Amino acid sequence: MTALHRQQNGHLSEQLRTLSLISAHTNGDSIMTNQTTATDGFVLNQTMMRIKDPAPSLDFYQQVLGMTLYQRVDFAEMSFSLYFLGYPSNHQGENLPSEPAERSRFTFQQSALLELTHNWGTEDDENFEGYHDGNTEPRGFGHIGITVPDVDGACQRFEELGVEFVKGPNDGSMKGLAFIKDPDGYWIEILNADAITLLIGEHGALSH
Repeated sequence: MTALHRQQNGHLSEQLRTLSLISAHTNGDSIMTNQTTATDGFVLNQTMMRIKDPAPSLDFYQQVLGMTLYQRVDFAEMSFSLYFLGYPSNHQGENLPSEPAERSRFTFQQSALLELTHNWGTEDDENFEGYHDGNTEPRGFGHIGITVPDVDGACQRFEELGVEFVKGPNDGSMKGLAFIKDPDGYWIEILNADAITLLIGEHGALSH
């Protein structure tokens, strides 16, 4: 087993251990129903990742993963830009507003958006080595996850598009899920709801 494969298996085992601990120490019904009313209206709006060059990153997330660019925000005085991307399936039947302020309010009401942050100049800086992906020491951030109808079909398309894989869907002991890399090296898990449920049942423990 290569060092990379050991790292992959360790990362996946860590995920399953976390799910098992949640199952062992909590009750699924209480998690879903007993939130405090003080947080009514709270939404997990965004996850931010820094990128070196917006051109390949936007192409990857829009053309390869099929996301929509909700909004771009430029901060000229501080020399950085923000790009908010996500899937319109979260608000089927609603179009993105064309008026900038309305589009902004709409964007920041959505759930599970990706915020790409570009600090101007990194794309042309030969000495810039890129950002830490979180999966080498010291480990921290792990990955984002994309649920797809067909993992094998999605991965076949990714291969045809030249996407770099960390783990193919049939590699290792955790079958039926994959990890790919974006242009900055961040990991993206490709999973299917039915397959991951079976996988956790085989290797971990599902919550009640």
